[in-house]
Amino acid sequence: MRLDVHNHVIPEALLALVREDPAFGVEVADGWWRGPDHVPFPIERTFHDPATRLADLERAGLEGAVISPAPALFAYRLDPDRAARFARVVNEGLAEFCAAAPERLHFLADLPMGHVELSAELIGEASRLGAVGIAVATSIAGRRLDEARFRPFWQACAERSLPVFVHPAFNDQHAALNEWYLQNVIGNPLETAIVGERLMCSGLLDEVPGITVMLVHGGGFFPYQLDRLRHASQVRPEHAAPVDTERLLGHFVFDTLLHGPQALRFLAERVGIDRLLLGTDMPFDMGQDQPVSAIADALGAEAVQIVAERNPAGVFLG
Repeated sequence: MRLDVHNHVIPEALLALVREDPAFGVEVADGWWRGPDHVPFPIERTFHDPATRLADLERAGLEGAVISPAPALFAYRLDPDRAARFARVVNEGLAEFCAAAPERLHFLADLPMGHVELSAELIGEASRLGAVGIAVATSIAGRRLDEARFRPFWQACAERSLPVFVHPAFNDQHAALNEWYLQNVIGNPLETAIVGERLMCSGLLDEVPGITVMLVHGGGFFPYQLDRLRHASQVRPEHAAPVDTERLLGHFVFDTLLHGPQALRFLAERVGIDRLLLGTDMPFDMGQDQPVSAIADALGAEAVQIVAERNPAGVFLG
């Protein structure tokens, strides 16, 4: 089965929740989502209707998806009670969405990551609902995932063998990126490189073995700059020891959303085709409409089965 592993949903129950309580800080009106941590976007039916989403997948030449909460649902700044309620509604909604076609749809859980111990508790709840992994932001509203405070989160994921899907959100603002949507075009790949390199440098990947991290948008700038990180760790006093980038790379997998064959070919050569998983970013406008042909054009027709079927199933469905 050809699976899309970068595929976003906003459950209908969550839309109802934020409409009824303005304290969540989100406005859903006139068919648009407006919130503090994402540019406004239209709420199309495909966000919350399984039948529409399945039809969209079929038009893209796909049969199923590992769905995840849209990045706008990373509600990390809420107080503990609201954060827990928000995440539970999202996860229950994602589980209900997948129940429409359980052989074709699977989900990654949302967590109230601003409250780490609460998040570790909700991982168990999400797993019982059927989550096949966890979705988190590159930044926890200014905090970084490699910080010691997040060890309980990583340990809980590793204990349950749940892969962690990391998506750019809460990007640090840079004035030079304010025009031309560069906060996304450059900012998102930069955020992904930051999280990947910090996880390598921090020692977390050795301290909590068994972690699998999925980086979207082809890993952003991370795969392209691994050798620079390795070199810096060998010559700079800021590093206590060289970073074994090639060994630690084994903890990471990457989606194929790179918008061009040259970049995808480089990624396959750099990290290995066994670490690539088909991803579209559906239904956002920065996504990819023809992901299967994009893989075939860049890597050859024989790669489609590996990247669209074997690898996604191996990472997320065991």
